[in-house]
Amino acid sequence: MKQTIIRTLGMSLALCLLFGCTSNLPKGHSPLSSSSQGSAPQDGATAAEGGLLIGMAIQNSVAGSAPAEGGEPGLAQADSNVVAVLVDGEGRIVDCKIDAVQSKIEFSAQGTLLTDTAAQIETKTELGERYGMKKASGIGKEWSEQAQALADYVIGKTADEVKGIALTEEGRPADAELAASVTISVGGWLDAVTEAVGNSKPLGAKAGDKLGLGIVTGIAKSTPAGEEDGLAQADSTYAAASFDAEGRITSCLIDGSQSAVRFDKGGQILSDLNAPIPTKDELGEEYGMKKASGIGREWNEQAAAFAAYAAGKSADELSGIALTEEGRPADAELAASVTISVGDFNVCLQKAWKRAQ
Repeated sequence: MKQTIIRTLGMSLALCLLFGCTSNLPKGHSPLSSSSQGSAPQDGATAAEGGLLIGMAIQNSVAGSAPAEGGEPGLAQADSNVVAVLVDGEGRIVDCKIDAVQSKIEFSAQGTLLTDTAAQIETKTELGERYGMKKASGIGKEWSEQAQALADYVIGKTADEVKGIALTEEGRPADAELAASVTISVGGWLDAVTEAVGNSKPLGAKAGDKLGLGIVTGIAKSTPAGEEDGLAQADSTYAAASFDAEGRITSCLIDGSQSAVRFDKGGQILSDLNAPIPTKDELGEEYGMKKASGIGREWNEQAAAFAAYAAGKSADELSGIALTEEGRPADAELAASVTISVGDFNVCLQKAWKRAQ
């Protein structure tokens, strides 16, 4: 156990040096499709007078994984960094939410799983002081506090202004004001903020709305190595939503991702740890649900349909909609466009509403 802790700390330090303790993305990786790249709102989208655009960026990586060796268990580590923004008609960020989730699944040198796969993985913001960065931060601030400080700092700025924020060689803030509250490397996060702005589009958010971000992650689909290769998989669902003064959703984005690491009965990793991990929305028809859906709709189309259905409703109202035993919509109108399980969508939106307070 002591050796495991030492190895994990050493790996985390190495990753911090490479990715600034904020992102384990392979160098040069951007999970966004070419159609959503750039610092301007997506496709030149503009909000109507008094309206706001909503955007989200998700960066996934399994680069922090390692095989079982030297008597130590293997580790499949999935990192997801997420930014949500509200943007006004001039391209300035009105609100910003930043969060990350780190899923760790250990496996033995014989390919057996050592982690409880029934566990739900909390985000770094949900972990709060349990994440354990406060003592090592140098300014006595936890990761969640520093992420919030960075999110507050970019409010009022355009994507180009965010890109121009001065950084040290290590990617940490060079500006004294920002450095007083943020000591983590933020280069990757600033890229994610500009990507979220580039993804933003008008879906109904208005001036004065509050922004929320919710993430649900589980590892239940992981399996040990046997006749077939082992699989360590983190399944995440993400929802960014804006809420009016009455708590009703005015705009909503929903996405998901599957970060998977395959390993053999000898505890050796078989996956390319530097391969890009696109979200389900980015995959589009490549995800492959359309033919099996029964209604000829791909996963991202169904997620978008549910997000549109959520508009005008509160998170509590959505949690109360009728579902089948499999968690699919029981309402005929909604079921005509959504046949996937929506339970995690509702949990995400509940979390988003809580985060918006």
